[in-house]
Amino acid sequence: MKTLKNILAAVGLIALSGLFIFAAQKSPSDNTIQEEQKKLINDYNVYALAVPDHLEFAGEAVPLEDPDVLERMDRELLVNTYWQSNGLLMFKRAEKYFPVIEPILEKHGVPDDFKYLAVIESGLTNAVSPAGARGVWQIMKATGRENGLEVNDNVDERYNLEKATEVACKYLLDSKERLGSWTLAAAAYNAGNAGVSRRLKEQGVTDYYDLLLGEETGRYLFRIVALKEILSNPKKYGFNFKENDLYKNIPTYKVSVDTVVTDFSRFAKQFGINYKILKIHNPWLREDHLNNASRKQYFIEIPKEGYYPTTP
Repeated sequence: MKTLKNILAAVGLIALSGLFIFAAQKSPSDNTIQEEQKKLINDYNVYALAVPDHLEFAGEAVPLEDPDVLERMDRELLVNTYWQSNGLLMFKRAEKYFPVIEPILEKHGVPDDFKYLAVIESGLTNAVSPAGARGVWQIMKATGRENGLEVNDNVDERYNLEKATEVACKYLLDSKERLGSWTLAAAAYNAGNAGVSRRLKEQGVTDYYDLLLGEETGRYLFRIVALKEILSNPKKYGFNFKENDLYKNIPTYKVSVDTVVTDFSRFAKQFGINYKILKIHNPWLREDHLNNASRKQYFIEIPKEGYYPTTP
């Protein structure tokens, strides 16, 4: 028993010595960490934003002299400036997808500012809404089909960014013709032409900024303008990044297909890529095969060599 007590005492002394040594070694770094944390807390501030004196959308000025308009604009600038992680993602994705969208808008005579509508619709992802809208431009099934898109379980061209942008342009041009302004055309993209027309008539006004709208459509244009302002002036709103931080649009070439494709995995390997990469560049191909009973001509995008590891 006495021997056991001696052993336990020795173990206790060793453990205690270790604690003292550990504490002595740990202390300086602990102090450094605490100092850094204190500095971070002291340096961290959240600032109110100054709403710019002049903002516009598609060449139409935002009437910031109206206090209601000013408050609503301030809200969207604050929300989107201080949602930093989402903001950085928008900068990264814009670098990748705007080069596809911009020339199509220009071709149709749709103001370049409408690329920011795609940002708020989907975050530049192939999103699916609870109502069934899909793709970067959030196009409903009926709207897609009415405008010539193929929409079924095998092929859904709402996920084809080029074709979906063409459809969005047609819709926006039609809305501008019906409603008279680009701001109202933007609102109609969210609420529909009939819905916006009805509210204009009921309220006896002709301008988006004079309309009383529901929460979503009421915020819609302000969100677009806020994203335009922030994405156009990153440093002004505290976003710092290097060019190589942004996502790149990988160059592709198109392969014409007018037959059935029974297995896209094997099809992809013919071009030195795998099924995953094929689907990344062709999200409109919804299954692992192409039915194509009508022998329709499709164009499948294949990334150029050197951007992905070669598939054996």
